[in-house]
Amino acid sequence: MLRNAQGRRNREQQPWDPESRAAWRKLSVGQARERDAAGLPYVVVYRMAGRDAPLEVRLVSWRDHHVGLWVYDHQGRRTHDLDLRLLDDPARLFHRYSVTWNYPDPQTAEFDPQCPRVILDLFPDGRGRRQEEPRGYSTSAGLGEDQRRMDRPTFDEWPLLSARVHGFTEPPVFEAGEVPKDDGGDPPASCWRPPRPARPGRIGELFRPGVRVTDGYHPEQTVVEPRRVGAVRVPSGLLAVSGLFTDHENGPHVTVAVPPGEYVLDEALVRFIYHCEWRDAEVTTTEPTAVRLLVSDTPAVTWEMALGPDDDPRLFIEQQTAGFDTDGATGCFADAGSFESLLSLFERGLIDGEPDLDGYEDLADGSMFLHHTWETATGGELMAFATTGDGTSPVWLGRSEAGELVSVVVLIEGMPEILPEQDRAAADA
Repeated sequence: MLRNAQGRRNREQQPWDPESRAAWRKLSVGQARERDAAGLPYVVVYRMAGRDAPLEVRLVSWRDHHVGLWVYDHQGRRTHDLDLRLLDDPARLFHRYSVTWNYPDPQTAEFDPQCPRVILDLFPDGRGRRQEEPRGYSTSAGLGEDQRRMDRPTFDEWPLLSARVHGFTEPPVFEAGEVPKDDGGDPPASCWRPPRPARPGRIGELFRPGVRVTDGYHPEQTVVEPRRVGAVRVPSGLLAVSGLFTDHENGPHVTVAVPPGEYVLDEALVRFIYHCEWRDAEVTTTEPTAVRLLVSDTPAVTWEMALGPDDDPRLFIEQQTAGFDTDGATGCFADAGSFESLLSLFERGLIDGEPDLDGYEDLADGSMFLHHTWETATGGELMAFATTGDGTSPVWLGRSEAGELVSVVVLIEGMPEILPEQDRAAADA
């Protein structure tokens, strides 16, 4: 039977709630077909008489290039989660991502971290990984093109994945699922929505003194005045934000167009008190949370993730990030027009240890910025900064109310949680 799903903000988009395994508001077949043709989100729920849990749920949003297929067992646990994407060929769907759970017994909870599962993470260029958890065993996916893509069915011709999983030899009998009561409010927070990439959070608050945050380990930290570190020249008008110990065959990982010029660098700081076991005393300390290149003093009101040349938003799974990769916990702001020569100076100074190298210096000011290189011929500069680990670091672009780029930010270790503001009387006390 048909049920519709999606939308926390727009109550016209009826969502599927994976926690209650029910649709939030009913749709007719005709309404769902209309939404399919218009590219709007909707959900199809397949049920069988005598069975409480759904057999399968199909979650569609063509405008987001996404179709999800979820299969359930008799205990109501999701056993298959398949993510299909509609890319350049309107007649074919690409198998982007999937998770298959193999619950060892009926008592194992849904998504139990110790439950054996296989994850496929695939890309259109042929890359892909097959990962077995919780073993942590990973190999190349090794799938053929016929396993990576399928013909796009019409609205009435979708095959049932669950028919193969449950071994149906003939079409099962379906019945309508329950629909939670519509009390005129918003749908449950757990309701499905199309996959979204990671979101920035309130990054600007990290540079506003007095804001209270927590990193999850220290219950309360207070933002203090940002530390002005220096500046970097970008005469080419193209800013590079990149890792320094990874492959640069195709140039820097991320580039951002800026007016040619010199840009101020600073870092966000928080101050907090913690108990030092070594001293057996309460200690006040200050730590950085982000580094920033200021394009303008105008405050940023919106934030967006910067994309590299190979990043395709149509392929992003839920909470995925893009950015620069690093194997040495180091990133940089640099002039992209002279990036190769600046990177060479960095390697000659830091790795090769050339003495008295013109164009390289170590920075010893106690900030996250560690090294500085400059290219005399072009005037381009590179400022290297530390991150807290390896992996992918997102690059966030802050824009003014008019949509102009005003700042470029890299978080040191994820986005802290912003705590509620205290009233003035409580703060003074």
